[in-house]
Amino acid sequence: MAFYNPGYYPNYMNYQPQQNMPQQNSGMIWVQGEAGMKSYMVAPGNTVPLWDSESKTIYIKSADASGIPSVKVLEYTVKGSESAAPAVLSGQQYITREEFDALMKEVNSIKAELKEGADE
Repeated sequence: MAFYNPGYYPNYMNYQPQQNMPQQNSGMIWVQGEAGMKSYMVAPGNTVPLWDSESKTIYIKSADASGIPSVKVLEYTVKGSESAAPAVLSGQQYITREEFDALMKEVNSIKAELKEGADE
């Protein structure tokens, strides 16, 4: 007499577990702009940094215990990059110390003349 065994699988010996492909996860969560940040779900009581793939922005998105989200927006620059360096105007001119001292003497003499005119 045959009986039904629900735990018996005839091909059990040939069963090979599915090989998972290794995932390359940098630990950074990338979103596309503010819309991507708004649509990203955060579990209640958690905080997640979200990196914007469209601009140099990091969103720190949190959800309180009741699940209500809040966001802090950070702008970042890369040290040593050209964009972080101050812009230098071409043709910018500087004066020497002697020229500065001469200008200060002239300014002080004009101040003195104005002061004398106000006293009269």
